[in-house]
Amino acid sequence: MQQEIFKKGLRAWFPMLFMAIANGTLRDLVYAKYLGKLAVHQLSTLSLIFILGLYIRWLMRQKMSVTSKQALFLGFYWATLTLFFEFSAGYLSGKSIAELLFDYQIQNGRIWILIPVWLCLAPYLFCQKNLKSNQSINF
Repeated sequence: MQQEIFKKGLRAWFPMLFMAIANGTLRDLVYAKYLGKLAVHQLSTLSLIFILGLYIRWLMRQKMSVTSKQALFLGFYWATLTLFFEFSAGYLSGKSIAELLFDYQIQNGRIWILIPVWLCLAPYLFCQKNLKSNQSINF
């Protein structure tokens, strides 16, 4: 069963990469020229949280029947995959550790840390919502 969660989780994670790329493309082509760098970063982060939220909600309601414990596992799995991909791709492209950590400096208004936090929590939150909805239907 655990191996099945790994497989399903990995398959469900790949579209998130494309969502993040599309979000970054939208940022660069549409609103980056109208806002300051910090505002662009913050808007892009929040829009990705929204997009990922819609996708994860859909997954939890339509595609993945998981327990609360499995939802927590999925969240940490997705956050780990995301961080591994982000730091590996950054490192391979020649970025320094300081450059890679720049968007995680929340004290400077850089809120990218909310992405892995959201990935950790969203599956569990939407799973809990489904459990409550299902309980109310069964009564």
